[in-house]
Amino acid sequence: MKLSSTASAVESMAVTADAALRPFEPGDLPAAHALSSTLGWPHRLEDWQFALSLGQGVVAERNGKVLGTALSWQFGANHATIGLVIVAPELQGQRIGNRMMEALLDGLATRDVLLIATAAGRGLYERLGFVCTGEIEQHQGVLAALPALPASARREGDRLRPLAAADAGSLIAMDTRGAGMARGELLRRLFSEEKTVVLERGGQVAGFAVLRRHGLGHAIGPVAAPDLDAARLLIAECCRQAKGFVRVDVYASGGLAPWLESLGLPRAGGGSVMVRGRVPERGPAHGSWALVTQAIG
Repeated sequence: MKLSSTASAVESMAVTADAALRPFEPGDLPAAHALSSTLGWPHRLEDWQFALSLGQGVVAERNGKVLGTALSWQFGANHATIGLVIVAPELQGQRIGNRMMEALLDGLATRDVLLIATAAGRGLYERLGFVCTGEIEQHQGVLAALPALPASARREGDRLRPLAAADAGSLIAMDTRGAGMARGELLRRLFSEEKTVVLERGGQVAGFAVLRRHGLGHAIGPVAAPDLDAARLLIAECCRQAKGFVRVDVYASGGLAPWLESLGLPRAGGGSVMVRGRVPERGPAHGSWALVTQAIG
């Protein structure tokens, strides 16, 4: 994605508290990874590389050292998400987070913008015009046992299989309905680089889930499914294919939390879904049950 809109916004801003803002460049990735590691975030350098390859952002630096980051991702003509907003402890309280957010938002002025806010960051986002529309829950851990589902969870004719080349178009359309945003480029990258489980119901593609390397082990998401049982079926199959540490970020309203905890994936945090503008119109047929990441959405 192009950096021009963000670059213009950054160039128009004054240096604040001896920290200058500029566009996030690929050469900043090691410093950004080191910053997130210092704060205890589990992201690998590869996770940062993936995020930047699909988006754009700004960094705050002082004396050549990166001390703040913020990234955004654009989906279709009308939507965007913001994440990986980090300010080093020595710059906190100096409005650096606010300045980075303003730089990104100036380049997204015509779009409806979503983000996942921590309790600490929610006040900042509210001052910038974001409102809370829901909650997400982060579940993670080492699986206590392979998931077992009641027989009723699998309907007659349900079949789980790997992704086929011909599936991409229909799965992207399904994700667009479920997420309310056109995320085709993101999905194509995930399909080409990660494992995808597809659910067929009555001979028709009915849902999918992506299992990918992320952070301390594997993450599951996005997950698109027509109902709770189908979502559990897809997540259970991803768990069977994962090894070691597993993480899944789900919408609190979806009802997956008790089942995830029974697998040995306790709640380890979460956040508020916030939007500036209109809430995406998510279709009821193939709901979105799990995020790609808290940053990207």
